[in-house]
Amino acid sequence: MTDNQTVQAYIDAWTQSIESISELVAALPTDAWNRPTECPGWSVRDVVAHVIAVESELLGDPRPIHSLPRDLRHITGDFARYMELPVDKRRCHTAPEMTGELDYTVIRRSRALRNAKNEPDDVVRFPAGPASYELSYAELLRRRVFDVWVHEQDLRRAVGVPGNLDSPGAVVTRDFLLLGLPKVVGKLAGTPVGSTVAFDVTGPLEFLRTVRVDADGQASVDERVSLAPDVQFTLGWETYLRLACGRGRPGPVKIEGDEELAARILANFALTP
Repeated sequence: MTDNQTVQAYIDAWTQSIESISELVAALPTDAWNRPTECPGWSVRDVVAHVIAVESELLGDPRPIHSLPRDLRHITGDFARYMELPVDKRRCHTAPEMTGELDYTVIRRSRALRNAKNEPDDVVRFPAGPASYELSYAELLRRRVFDVWVHEQDLRRAVGVPGNLDSPGAVVTRDFLLLGLPKVVGKLAGTPVGSTVAFDVTGPLEFLRTVRVDADGQASVDERVSLAPDVQFTLGWETYLRLACGRGRPGPVKIEGDEELAARILANFALTP
């Protein structure tokens, strides 16, 4: 695909996922909005509030004026505090208020994306509080697909309505998470030089990847099958997702090979804050 086609693919994936969130929460009973999710300290309402808040900031809306309570134990740093403020501000909002604001935000953001004149390589700001940084327009869109789709799955697990595990957003998320595998295996887990680690992922989104650590200690990932890898993980796609995003206690993982190395890899698998 060309760069412009890639941008459009990201927009389409974002649209499909955020509209799925709107459809999902529109049908929820009032008490379901308070159900906990696997995001520490966040309920269904809070995850929806977070999605609204980030998209609103990208639209240029001012951040709300609000003081956070001092007893929020899941707030562990400046980034978390920045993300929490607009979430906490909406904790008193009713279900109709939340769905109305979400739908309105989706309409506005979709219009803004359709009318955007940005080129894929144009530098834009990513809203991340004190750690705000610049990146390309295409990369911003990819990260929004990742964030929205992962939170769609958080919501689905919380309310018991699975779905879209093989959607366009799922594919973008898989590829985004695979970019972090070399860091996990090579750097964080301290995998020895010359080692190979294989991941056989099953389910709605099947894939097989091998991470190889070269003579310089640099890790890389490819689709080639490795015979007799030092470690092989066999796991479902949703389990892989939850491990990579630090979500709760995931499903079973079959391990073959060096169990000590496998334990170090799993202990460092989460890539999200």
